[in-house]
Formats: sequence, C-alpha cells, structure tokens
Amino acid sequence: MPAGELVVETRGLSKRYGNTVLAVDQLDLNVHRGEVYGFLGPNGAGKTTTLRMLLGLIRPTAGSATVAGHAPGDPAGLARIGAIIETPAFYPYLSGWDNLKVVADYAGVPDSRLADALEQVELTPRAKTKFSTYSMGMKQRLGVAAALIKEPELLILDEPTNGLDPQGMIDMRKLIVELGKGDRTVLVSSHLLGEVEQMCTRIGVIQDGKLVAEGTIGELRGAATLTVRAAPVSQAQMVLTRMLGADAVIQRDGAFRLRVDAGRAAEVNRELVTAGVEVSELVSGQRSLEDVFIELTGTEGGL
Repeated sequence: MPAGELVVETRGLSKRYGNTVLAVDQLDLNVHRGEVYGFLGPNGAGKTTTLRMLLGLIRPTAGSATVAGHAPGDPAGLARIGAIIETPAFYPYLSGWDNLKVVADYAGVPDSRLADALEQVELTPRAKTKFSTYSMGMKQRLGVAAALIKEPELLILDEPTNGLDPQGMIDMRKLIVELGKGDRTVLVSSHLLGEVEQMCTRIGVIQDGKLVAEGTIGELRGAATLTVRAAPVSQAQMVLTRMLGADAVIQRDGAFRLRVDAGRAAEVNRELVTAGVEVSELVSGQRSLEDVFIELTGTEGGL
C-alpha cells in the first residue's frame, strides 16, 4: 500500500447521548500508515468515545469513518486491528499464557503467535504465572500482547499508561515507540502531554469533542517566540498588547511569551523601555508543546 495512506479517516464523526451530551462533535481525524499518532486531550474530552466508534463498539450519531480500509466494526477490518480500550480484563486465576490463549481462540489465531507476542512485551519469564500476581505494568503489557497476537497493521491503545508508576510509564513508552516502527500504525490516546510528546510523530488535540489542532510537534509549536520578563507587569502587558495584539501575548509564570519573530527583539525592548518598563529578561526560543496545549484546551495536560 502507498506511503502516507490514511489508515484512519473520519469525516464529521459525531456522537450524542440524549439531547444534552455531545461527546464527539464533527471530528475530522487523519492517521497515516507507519506513524505513532497521539490523540491528546483532557479527561472527558471525547477520546475513548471516539476510539469506541472507530472499533464499532458504539454507533456514531452522524458522520463517517474508515478504519484499516473498512467501516468500523467490519470483521475484515477488525482482523487487521489490535486494540485496548480502557483497562484490559483477564481471568485472574489463569496465567498470562493461558489468558492469551483464550483471546487467541476467540480471534482464530494459532497458538504459535503467543510466544512472539509475549516476547515483544517482555513477559516471557512470567508467562506461566497467574495474572493475579502481575503488577499493573505487567497487566498493561499483557493487554498489549493480546492486541498484538493478530499481527495487526493498526494498534489502538486507550490511555495505556494509566495507573502505572514512573518506571512502568517509561517501559510502556519505550514499548509503544518500538511497536510503531516499520509499517505498523499506532493510535494512542492520552491526557498526559509529556507521554505523547516523547513517543508520537504526529498529534491530534481534542477538546469538548472537537478536534482543535492536528500536526507534527514542530507544526503545532509554530514559529520562534520571544520570552520577556518585565515590571511593572500591568504596564508591560499594556505595551505589548498595543504593539503586537492580544492574541500574540501570552502571560504565564510571571513572564510574557510573545508570538513574534526573534528579529523584533530590539524593537520590543525599545518600546518597553520607552514606556518606563524595566526589562529583566528577553530571550528567543520556541513555544513549548505545553504552551500550545494550554492555549488550545485551557488545561495543563495532566502535568
């Protein structure tokens, strides 16, 4: 299949519950083959509802979707998809191996795939021990193994680091990066900005059911910026807003982040000083992804 092919494509995808709750609103999502796509948004933004629609677990109210070349829920498409939605559930009294065998039997997958799936998630040494003895990180990795036994071309993971300790989060992040190599596509949802930033090649940001931004990290960050610390703050705010416009001036942590080319640094400094504002810091840089996320959603990305 051609490079850059859309593995997941939605147009106007919407889900309404009753007359009051619009969980997903006119969502246009584009996930390309071979990328690790981060579906980022605060808790309750509509991420899980979207993923459930993509898998055919719930029906959309409006719009359309194509997933792995088929309509959501189509058996031919599901055969090409591995997924974990919310917390993976297994029999506590069975071993990791036996739990995977149950999944494989239902999916029509030969037992020969089990060993490789366990190896990919580094659970081979504990394959024969009971699931009830597993740590949270091991339980999550067994869920990923279950999603891998079909050798899927698309892997959908819903908040895979939820409930993990710091080391478990690091291990899961490394695993997802490894799984996303080659032609396999990984669509991973998260409310944790740092996790998405470290493992994803492209990001879609959802807020209140709407896709508010989509692109690479570089594209979302945009052009270079200036960071200014000045006093009095109120006077600095007035001068900068008058000079650049309110949309170009972001005040945070006692500083101003300006959406302006670094080449205007001398002009900015001159205007502030002329207005009687004392400038203590003026440095060029680039907006952090956290800045972008806060601007788009009004939250701090779980950080």
